[in-house]
Amino acid sequence: MTEDKAVKVVIVGAGKVGIQLAESLLNEKHEVIIVDSSQEVIDKLTENFDALIIKGNGVSSSLLEKIECGKADLLIAVTNSDEANIVSCITAKRLGTRSVIARVRNPEYVQELEFMRKSLGIDHIINPELATAHEIMRLLLNTHASYAEDFAKGRVRISEVQVSSKSHYSNKQLKDIKLPPGIIITAIARNGDIIIPNGFDYIYPKDTLFVLGERGSVDFFAKGAGAQIVGHKIRNVLITGGGKTSFYLAKELEHIGVNVKIIEQNLERCQDLAESLNNTLVLHGDGTDISLLKAEKVEGMDAFVALTGFDEENILVALLAKQLGVKRVIAKVSRSSYTSLIETIGIDNTVTPKLITARDILRLVRGGRIISMSLLIGGRAEVFEIIPQENTPIVNRPLKEIGIPKGVIIGAIFRNGKIIIPNGDSVIRSTDRVIVFTLENHMEQVNNLFSAKGSRKAIL
Repeated sequence: MTEDKAVKVVIVGAGKVGIQLAESLLNEKHEVIIVDSSQEVIDKLTENFDALIIKGNGVSSSLLEKIECGKADLLIAVTNSDEANIVSCITAKRLGTRSVIARVRNPEYVQELEFMRKSLGIDHIINPELATAHEIMRLLLNTHASYAEDFAKGRVRISEVQVSSKSHYSNKQLKDIKLPPGIIITAIARNGDIIIPNGFDYIYPKDTLFVLGERGSVDFFAKGAGAQIVGHKIRNVLITGGGKTSFYLAKELEHIGVNVKIIEQNLERCQDLAESLNNTLVLHGDGTDISLLKAEKVEGMDAFVALTGFDEENILVALLAKQLGVKRVIAKVSRSSYTSLIETIGIDNTVTPKLITARDILRLVRGGRIISMSLLIGGRAEVFEIIPQENTPIVNRPLKEIGIPKGVIIGAIFRNGKIIIPNGDSVIRSTDRVIVFTLENHMEQVNNLFSAKGSRKAIL
């Protein structure tokens, strides 16, 4: 996001990740071409997207030549076939595409990623299951039961806090609440709506607040609002579903000495997992079977992770585990539309692979000045840490003179090892790290604030 000129992006494969990427890139006014082999998918996309939609095989050099792929800044291959994604990227690169990204999911290819990058010319390789496992690990090691992520070398935190009915913040207007110094409430999620609050907005029980600021102050506020703070070390984890994400997660948990159990219904998959993992107990059974969960003493687990291929099953079994006494539950949920439901039903965390993958790819698309970023609220908002450029509208002017739109919040400035929670008189310098919260439909305006006029977008 370091420049303001639109880039040409070809997306091969219009599955969940492809569509999420297309939505985000179109919101930023980039030129997007989508290629998919399914006529049904093409028909749906044509109705909903202001982009060039092409039916065809993204591996075909003649098709890629026809859409002038060689003039594209970026090709992203996210079909269901690893091999097709690899070949599509190799072909595009040889045609002249500036940069290429391939989604590769097979664990057998993980050891070959460096070879693919160096020998095949693939600039970046994204593994959604591995990235999801990394995100789950981050959540498990977090002191918050709810979502939290750190920026500015761990000094700034954004935390997702569900307000308890017993909290002294409940049923009050923000102007009447004395917030700890060094924090800002960036958004309120309520019944599927996102509210960018002002002093006259109320906080109600079961609201989900997105609180940004100094890490200690955010934790203090979260505790007062009713957030569960986890003070114990994770030692025992039960996973239901034995897919690729479960395999990667179990590997990482084994590495730090955590005891892991996996429940998987497919016997052949159980055998594969048992052969591939060293210290994980693999059980053949139905992870939604309450008698099996009780037999495996689920109530004594430090964490329960639901990673089957079905959202509804993951939500149900995660709730069941929570009711049985598990301290922390995490569920994989593919549909962003479930986000508002999950806010209120007691599941500590959810992971959505398409959002995790889209986040990683978008960071690459936007260039090196984005240090880190996260998609929030089912992809409807995001928070990122950026180093602004010289000669951009956001730099060397008081914020009150810039005209920052509602829905974009400059949450914190990290300067010379100190955190500044900005006000209208604050001035951003080009050497600062700036943490920004924005709604998805404001990305073009954010681009304009942080981009030098007339400069070319720096990809990868």
